Amino acid sequence: MPPRSDEPRRDATGSRRGSSRGAEHREPGVNGISDARAYTPRGRTIREGGGAARTGGGAEQRRTPRSSRSGDPFRPALQVLDGGRTGATRAGRRETAAGGRAGVVRTVSGRPVHEPFDDDDLPAPRRRSGPRRPARPAAARRPVRKPRRPPKLADPRRRLRLGTLLVLALFTTIGIRLVYLQTVSTPAYADGGLASRLAVVELPAPRGAIYDRTGAPLAHSVEARYVFADPTQVKDRAATARLLSPLLGVPASELAGKMKPRKLPGGGWSQFEYLARGVDIDRAKQIVALDLAGIGVHRDERREVPGGDLAANLLGFVSQDMNGLEGLEAKYDDVLEGKPGRKRYEVGQGDLAAPIPGGYSQTTPAQPGSSLELTIDRDVQFRTQRILSEGMAQTRNSVGAAVVMEVGTGDVLAQASFPTYNAADPTKVNSPSDREDAATSFIVDPGSIHKAITYGAALQEGVITPDTTFPVANSINRGGVPFTDTHPANGRTMSIPGMLAFSSNVATIEIADRLGKDRLIDYQKRFGLGQPTGEGMPGEASGRLLPAGEWSGSSYGSVPIGHSVDATPLQMAAAYAAIANGGTYVQPHLIKNVIGPDGRKKPGAAPVTRSVLSPANAAALRRMLEAVTTVDGPDGRATGLAAAVPGYRVAGKTGTGLRYEGGKRQPGEVASFIGMAPAENPRYVVAVFVWSPGGEGGQVAAPAFREMMSFTLRHYRVPPSATNKSPKFEVFPH
Repeated sequence: MPPRSDEPRRDATGSRRGSSRGAEHREPGVNGISDARAYTPRGRTIREGGGAARTGGGAEQRRTPRSSRSGDPFRPALQVLDGGRTGATRAGRRETAAGGRAGVVRTVSGRPVHEPFDDDDLPAPRRRSGPRRPARPAAARRPVRKPRRPPKLADPRRRLRLGTLLVLALFTTIGIRLVYLQTVSTPAYADGGLASRLAVVELPAPRGAIYDRTGAPLAHSVEARYVFADPTQVKDRAATARLLSPLLGVPASELAGKMKPRKLPGGGWSQFEYLARGVDIDRAKQIVALDLAGIGVHRDERREVPGGDLAANLLGFVSQDMNGLEGLEAKYDDVLEGKPGRKRYEVGQGDLAAPIPGGYSQTTPAQPGSSLELTIDRDVQFRTQRILSEGMAQTRNSVGAAVVMEVGTGDVLAQASFPTYNAADPTKVNSPSDREDAATSFIVDPGSIHKAITYGAALQEGVITPDTTFPVANSINRGGVPFTDTHPANGRTMSIPGMLAFSSNVATIEIADRLGKDRLIDYQKRFGLGQPTGEGMPGEASGRLLPAGEWSGSSYGSVPIGHSVDATPLQMAAAYAAIANGGTYVQPHLIKNVIGPDGRKKPGAAPVTRSVLSPANAAALRRMLEAVTTVDGPDGRATGLAAAVPGYRVAGKTGTGLRYEGGKRQPGEVASFIGMAPAENPRYVVAVFVWSPGGEGGQVAAPAFREMMSFTLRHYRVPPSATNKSPKFEVFPH
């Protein structure tokens, strides 16, 4: 049986055939499937081009859509969305306007559609066999419209993926930031609120002490207290000042002035004013017990100098803040000062302002300063200083200096100055120059003590020998300037020891002429003149040598005898120590050891040494210098007899020089004596310089030397010399 076509059967006129009950002839296109396709959700429509042909005498055909058996009111709309096709079970009931007859027409869709709203499903109608109806002319056919495609909805899966990525990115960023804050920035944030809860206490570091060579303290620090006032809190200034005055030793009027409110330059009022520094702890406790409003006490440090003025010009002093200002305190301030520590800890607030157990706490330990062990011997220093002061009491407005050196080591055992002061109270001086160390800052023409350098250079260069003699006139002229002797030789022949014993200017100038100025200047430098010794004192003067190019005619007469030469007492003492040390120069120094906070000693810098004279020439020169303290006969008395030390052989030289200050010659003279003992094997060198405007220095220098050397020899228990073996000198040999 051949398959049936899906198209419904039509009659000869092209209309669809309805049920078997018969159908009435209708015009094409009226009440057929075309009307169903033209039906829109808006209701009824007129077919394109078919409004003019109507049945029933021109009466307008009206179509009322009927619902299907399910009674679905939305089926027409669904038909439109589905391209105008109806299901196989759909049927349209049309009513005709003429005669009131109604026919049922079934339409079949190309594809069976099962509507969820149908009450029952009917099988598709079968097509009857028979000839096909003729095709409708193209002009009469209704144009086919392509169904409009519904709008494309957004893909929810894409939006879900995008949202998931954004959320993951957000949480990843937050996670990275949290890790950063917990690791890298933890200290910064952890300490953010810590500052308001921290208390800071400074842990003072004591300043290092200064000891003598035996370990006796010359200057050291002790714990003390300072008393301060908060002027904004003081209630009764006058009454408070009266209570504090006897405890602090400060006038009440001065204390009241310090407690007066004071406006700061930057605005606001001062809340801190020192009332006293370095107060004893016992007195500080008494002040605390008074419980005075606006008065406080805090830990302080006080520098104590047990000897008062002992070596004060060497030691110097410090400020109230423990900073070195002068002397060794200033020179070695970086060694002596300690580094304060600090303790930072967390405290509570208000009534609970106490350390929080287990809270934040950080302590930086204080580092005490190192100490200095000097070469100074406290006993020798005291005695030297006392002898110098007693001798200077015979003069007025004078300056004195004394140096005691140990031969061979360059250790300075004593270095005294006059005037001096109390290092514990450095403000009580007549002039700031009173605090200067005269041994390194007192620049003078050395005078005749320079002759030992001239004779030593002549011996070393072979210009003279210990046995050299020659006639000596009473005067000599150089550059139009006459130079005379205080002990005229009257042209007689003199020995070298005699020339030194009588301090002959004329003989010394003649020897220097043979030596030459260049060689003389060279030996001046070898003996340490013209440059600082580097002993360790701050501001040490270098002195000055007259360069060969600046020599005038008179310089050939003045330089050999110690004029036109600038030198310090320490420089000249070091030069004589070279003669005593077998001709080897040893740099003088004050620092023996540096003692660390842990007690370990570190030796000071090794002194500079150099050879100046041969041991034989140095011994010969020492022997000739003994004539200065021994010659006393019919030919005259030597210039240094007052410097002789009983029981010991002494070699030395007297000198009379000038003092220049600011390029101007000062009145009076500079008397000096430098010697060594025992002369046969020198152990110590002592130099004494006294400048007096009245010229009394000559009566002080030699006797002061004798007492200083005598004490030093006994203090170190040096055996007496065999005086019976002292050389016998002949001034005018026959």
